[in-house]
Amino acid sequence: MAWSASSARFAVCTAERVVLLYDEQGERRDKFSTKPADAKYGRKSYVVKGMAFSPDSTKLAIGQTDNVVYVYRIGEEWGDKKVICNKFIQTSAVTCLLWPAEHIIVFGLAEGKVRLANTKNNKSSTIYGTDSYVVSLTSNVSGKGILSGHADGTIVRFFFDDEGSGESQGKLVVHPCPPYALAWASSSIVAAGCDKKIVAYGKEGSVIQTFDYSRDSSEKEFTTAATSPSGQSVVVGSYDRLRVLNWSPRRSAWEEGKPKEIAHLYTITALAWKRDGSRICAGTLCGGVEQFDCCLRKTIYKNKFEITYVGPSQVIVKNLSTGTRVVLKSQYGYEIDEVKILGKDRYLVAHTSDTLLLGDVSSNKLSEVAWQGSGGNEKFFFDNENVCMIFNAGELTLVEYGSNDILGSVRTEFVNPHLVSVRINERQQRGVDENKRLAYLIDIKTIATVDLVGGYNTGTISHDSRIDWLELNETGHKLLFRDKKMRLQLYDIESSTKTTILNYCSYVQWVPGSDVVVAQNRNSLCIWYNIDAPERVTMFPLKGDIVGLERNDGKTEVIVSEGVSTVPYTLDEGLIEFGTAIDDGDYHRAAAFLETLEMSTETEAMWKTLSRLALEARQLHIAERCFAALGNIAKARFLHETNVIADQAAQEHGGDGTDHYLVRARLAMLDKNYKLAEMIFLEQNAPEEAMDMYQELHMWDECIEVAKAKAGDLFEKVGNPRKALECYGKGSAFLKAVELARLAFPAEVVKLEEAWGDYLVQQKQLDAAINHYIEARCSIKALEAALGARQWKKAIYILDLQDKQAAAKYYLKIAQHYAALQEYQVAEELYIKGGQTKDAIDMYTQAGLWEQAHKLALKCMSREEVAVLYITQAQEMEKQGKYKEAERLYITVNEPDLAITMYKKCKMYDEMVCLVAKYHKDLLGDTHLHLGKELEAEGRLQEAEYHYLQAKDWKTTVNMYRVNDMWEEAYRVAKAYGGVNSHKHVAYLWAKSLGGEAAVKLLSKFELLEMAIDHATDSGAFEFAFELARLSMKQKMPDIHLKYAMFLEDEGKFEEAEGEFIKAGKPKEAVLMFVHNQNWDAAQRVAEAHDPDSVADVLVGQAQFAFEQREFQKAEAFLLRAQRPELAIKYYKEAGMWSEALRICKEYMPGRLGELQEECGREAGKKGSSGAEGLLEQAREWERSGEYARAVDCYLKVRDPSNSVLAEKCLLKAAELAVKFLDQSQSMEVTRTVAPQLVAMKKYSMAAELYLNLDLIQEAIDAFIEGEEWSKAKHTAKEFDPRSEEYVDQRYKEYLKKQGKVDSLVGIDVMAALDIYAKQEQWEKCLEVAAKQSYQVLHKYVALYATHLICEGSWDKALHLYVQHGAPASPQNFNIYKRLFVEMVNAPGMNCAEAYSSWAELRDVLLTLCENLVKSSEANTAAHEEFERMLLISHYCATRSAMQGLKQLDTVAAQLSISLLRHTDLLPADKAFYEAGMAAKAVSWENMAFVFLNHFLDLSDAIEEGNLDSLDHSDFQQTDIPFEVPLPAHQHVPEEQREEVRDWVLTVSMDQRLEQALPQDERSTYEASLVAAGTGVPSLPCMLTGYPVLGNKIELRPGREVKKDAWYKFVMAVKTSHSPAGQDVIEFLRRWCGGLPSTSFSFQ
Repeated sequence: MAWSASSARFAVCTAERVVLLYDEQGERRDKFSTKPADAKYGRKSYVVKGMAFSPDSTKLAIGQTDNVVYVYRIGEEWGDKKVICNKFIQTSAVTCLLWPAEHIIVFGLAEGKVRLANTKNNKSSTIYGTDSYVVSLTSNVSGKGILSGHADGTIVRFFFDDEGSGESQGKLVVHPCPPYALAWASSSIVAAGCDKKIVAYGKEGSVIQTFDYSRDSSEKEFTTAATSPSGQSVVVGSYDRLRVLNWSPRRSAWEEGKPKEIAHLYTITALAWKRDGSRICAGTLCGGVEQFDCCLRKTIYKNKFEITYVGPSQVIVKNLSTGTRVVLKSQYGYEIDEVKILGKDRYLVAHTSDTLLLGDVSSNKLSEVAWQGSGGNEKFFFDNENVCMIFNAGELTLVEYGSNDILGSVRTEFVNPHLVSVRINERQQRGVDENKRLAYLIDIKTIATVDLVGGYNTGTISHDSRIDWLELNETGHKLLFRDKKMRLQLYDIESSTKTTILNYCSYVQWVPGSDVVVAQNRNSLCIWYNIDAPERVTMFPLKGDIVGLERNDGKTEVIVSEGVSTVPYTLDEGLIEFGTAIDDGDYHRAAAFLETLEMSTETEAMWKTLSRLALEARQLHIAERCFAALGNIAKARFLHETNVIADQAAQEHGGDGTDHYLVRARLAMLDKNYKLAEMIFLEQNAPEEAMDMYQELHMWDECIEVAKAKAGDLFEKVGNPRKALECYGKGSAFLKAVELARLAFPAEVVKLEEAWGDYLVQQKQLDAAINHYIEARCSIKALEAALGARQWKKAIYILDLQDKQAAAKYYLKIAQHYAALQEYQVAEELYIKGGQTKDAIDMYTQAGLWEQAHKLALKCMSREEVAVLYITQAQEMEKQGKYKEAERLYITVNEPDLAITMYKKCKMYDEMVCLVAKYHKDLLGDTHLHLGKELEAEGRLQEAEYHYLQAKDWKTTVNMYRVNDMWEEAYRVAKAYGGVNSHKHVAYLWAKSLGGEAAVKLLSKFELLEMAIDHATDSGAFEFAFELARLSMKQKMPDIHLKYAMFLEDEGKFEEAEGEFIKAGKPKEAVLMFVHNQNWDAAQRVAEAHDPDSVADVLVGQAQFAFEQREFQKAEAFLLRAQRPELAIKYYKEAGMWSEALRICKEYMPGRLGELQEECGREAGKKGSSGAEGLLEQAREWERSGEYARAVDCYLKVRDPSNSVLAEKCLLKAAELAVKFLDQSQSMEVTRTVAPQLVAMKKYSMAAELYLNLDLIQEAIDAFIEGEEWSKAKHTAKEFDPRSEEYVDQRYKEYLKKQGKVDSLVGIDVMAALDIYAKQEQWEKCLEVAAKQSYQVLHKYVALYATHLICEGSWDKALHLYVQHGAPASPQNFNIYKRLFVEMVNAPGMNCAEAYSSWAELRDVLLTLCENLVKSSEANTAAHEEFERMLLISHYCATRSAMQGLKQLDTVAAQLSISLLRHTDLLPADKAFYEAGMAAKAVSWENMAFVFLNHFLDLSDAIEEGNLDSLDHSDFQQTDIPFEVPLPAHQHVPEEQREEVRDWVLTVSMDQRLEQALPQDERSTYEASLVAAGTGVPSLPCMLTGYPVLGNKIELRPGREVKKDAWYKFVMAVKTSHSPAGQDVIEFLRRWCGGLPSTSFSFQ
């Protein structure tokens, strides 16, 4: 089965291979039999497996199992002859078939191939091949892609055009069974088969949903599927059942609709969905075809149209009178909202979430354009049958019917169609394919015209008065507009000229299909048959007013209303026809028409127009005829001669002959452009003809000039080039002049080129002059010529080569041109090049391109200046009423508040609220409230309501309507927006305002009567309540009286309240009221008169009052009168008067006495101090009665924090009674209870005495200690338990420690005191006290203090401690000494003269340590040797610092820095090599400096990398500089100094004179190495330089030597400089070495 694309035909192929054709009503209209591929096999040799209509519905393709596809032409009408127009033979059976696009048929084969047949060239080709039988084929909604299902479950996808989706092609998914039912919906692919499952696959083959019916025994296999034309529904056929799936965009999922079940239908073998989506047909195994209506809903619109929603995105609109139908469909699958039919029932409008659908019912042109929802606030205008005009939020949008793109969009506030004119290809012009023009108002006095094809402004017309009507002519080249003063203006867009053609105009219109204008000027009909001559107007008198213009059947009539009748005035159709012919460029038709007219002023103007146009178009025969008609015989004859020449040239050379030089020259003569004619003659080397022309015209001077040029030829021929050149110049024969000058006078070529250019400019041939000026290097002249010729790009090219200052003014001119063309980017660049950025900003501003203007402004102006500029511009716009533009300007400079203020001032509240919502969301509610109040004050209540409700303040809205007595509105608002009971309250107030019967009726109507009475009563409106109850519900009266009485009671009106209570039948309430207010007499009176049972209540009330007043006797009397002794006991108990309560109980209720006594005891225990008196009384009572144990308990229970004396007495009394009268164990227990409480009360002595009374010695001592009475504690211990003396002493020490009384503790436990001093960091005090103890004690705390200082980073202070107190050879201190050494050698800034004192201190401490080690058990251990090395290093560093203060010892100091390198296992290696290298560099030992600093850089890199593996030690082979050194944890040399070293090393490494080697001595060994390289013999180091002592030496002591020269140099330097550091070094050496060699000087 198949539906045609037009939905008008439905084809069914039966099992007998006959095709039946039906119309859309289901009536059979035609049939034909199919044919086998080969007749010899017979008609039953095949089965039809596929059928599809062509896109134009005139052909039908049939796929057959006998390996053939036939295409039948079935014609456009029923009954047309059926012929086979294409035949495609295949290699296997055709199994399925589609016809997705024009000329393209797609079909599947049993062998697994999917092939394409092209009906245009009658050829077929394979799209793709598989190895599996093709069971199904389907296409997507657009027909641009296909899916094939195969017997092995494979589903393959192929795109002719993927429409930018980027989806993959090829094998998509493998379905679990052969997908016989296959559908490609807009959102997914649906497949089903024999497994009774329907599976929805995503766009790349993932399973998104599965509908499993395998457990449903009534379900059979799925056989076929069809997709709705919109792609949003899929129907799947099985046995007796159709299942429907609908796509839900909201859920992004398929939803199953109710299945259609038809008993005895049997298997569904084919499905076909009508292309408009309105019906689906199902074919069955038994030969039945069932047709189903598919629609979501149907509506009848205005009894004229039937609107059928066949899917969420597809609607059919049917005209009930004509039967014509339009299918409105969203191309993007969006759900269509309500469809409206507007514009005289011709145009369709429908919204989707993201698009707008428009359609012209008569032409069936439909459009869908992107459109963001604006709440349905758009206004549509259908005055133009080609385009829909949409106004929304200050923007005019144009949509051309049949196009899915917005034609144009402009901002304007003027929504009247009379103020907008659109012309879309209304009259075809010669050489113009697309002509789409728009004219609209920018503001009330300015019109803009736009070319909609190019999207640029073609003109802006400013007027001095408000414009109220405008219209373009059909070609869009001329514009008529009228202002408020009724003046009619004509504007020619191409020439930008404006002409007033009528000073008073009440009606104006272009005549359709022409450029003729009809207007009314008071009592005259004015007609312009030739609008190019606006001064030539034809006028007729009128008696009425023009009401219309009609042009039909070659006749144009102006309809004039004259009183009760209308009179037609017929226009001259011929004249109108002339104008149309001219516009269409058909000059022959125009001339033929003019020949039929008699000569008149209008006809004469037309002949002139035609003559001008014919000459411009070089239609010379027509021009000749025109001049003959005008009587201009001279021009007619001249043109006749010209035509003869042109005709002759045409015969000889082809064409129309107008390009012949003689024709061109004669036309130039006719135009009086003789110079151009002369130039044409001279170009053709025909000076004689030029001379003849001038002679004929008697222009002798010009003739002589040409003759001179001719003379030039003669002079050139006789060999006189100078004279020839002069003649050529005078005769303006510049081509010959330049050619001659190039050969004979090259220096004059430039001058001639300039003269040539000047001549061409004079001849107005600016374009030709440009190149000559360029050749002459006259850039400015070339530039001006280019500008004059409007060769803008050439002008820019020339300008870019010029000096910036000279070029500036020209850039401005070109920029203005590009700005006029709306090529703003180019214009901006030119403005900037010309230094006129401000003009560029103004350009963007005038064009409404605020963002670009703002971006540019920010580049060249401060933000403040930009803001001032924009705000000023915005204020100007505001004055002109261009509010949207003003808003955009304000927003651009981030001043939304100014825009809000503007809209508020103009009362444009919607726009104001939009801005507040966007920029001040927190103030939106307040804004709505404020606007509501303003509108309410102005009486605009409906608008005020909107704003109040937007502010969620429905109460104010209700109140507004109440105040204005608009109760219905108040009730409506309360019901719609208020709470559950709000509308009831409003109804109540409404009723209250009415009163009486009216109120009762209103409340009864709302069923609120009883509620209103209750509400009136509750709110104190008793009169209203009584009125309502009296009229309608008398049974409510007592209840109202009662509530009124209670109200009066609250108001203090007791007498009135009494009356109301009695009316309400509630006298007891009156009694209680008086009791409550202590008006006992009144209470008694009412009780006795109306409620005798209440008399006792009055007495009780009086008693209660008396108790509150503490008039206990009086109260007691009242209660006894009321026979309520139990209340007396209760009140006494509550007052804590237990004795009185016990008395009353004893007298009146003796049976409860015991219970009351028990309760009394319990309460006293609970209450503590508040029950103390009762307990005390009880205790005394027990004591008197000899119940000592109970008495003791009572005394112990007494608690009164406010009376410590009483508590103390009770405790002592309890203890006294226990000791006297209770047995030993009880008295011991009481004492142990009482004594701790006395201690807690700080009665330590009393507690101790109690303990001592019972021989509890330890407890007594603890009590004294608790009270810090140490002497009493010691005395007690000494006297009663000497063993406890030590315990007391121990507790005393702990006390002193805890209190921090260290000074007192010193005398008792000095070590503990020292520990406390250390803990409190009172180190000076600690060391002072420790110094008075042993040496070991002192050094223990010195070590602790030193450790503390080192941890705080004050190693220098720690060092000073050991300088002060000595350095014992204690192994516990070794780590401290090492740490001091490490801290010092790692410290920065220690390689200078100022560091001497620090090095000297370390050196001296290490010397003391080493001396002490020699005497100790640690002598000659590894630790001793390490400290000796540290001493030597410290000595070197101290000596180096001493020498650094003396210039003459620089080299010795450098030797010391170098010698320290042999100790880099103890020193930071990078620092040591840096110092050695810099010292060597300072004394110009550049080889050594290079080696050391190069190694320093390697070390620095190794530190960065974190390992020394890649370090190169080759420079230090055969030296005593160690290779195995610890990697420093961090860089010791700052980055800046490292960079300086890196630069120096790089520089020096380029120097070939340097050798990267260390200097050697006589041992052939590195001069600073102590071990000889060849022999391994060690040398002693010099004590002053560290270098090996080899020859000339002084022995200070065995193992300590100096080099003699170094020693004398050092001693002499110290002597001459009197350096204290140097003297200290010598003194140290004397001490260390045990004496020095004698010197002949003494230190001063």
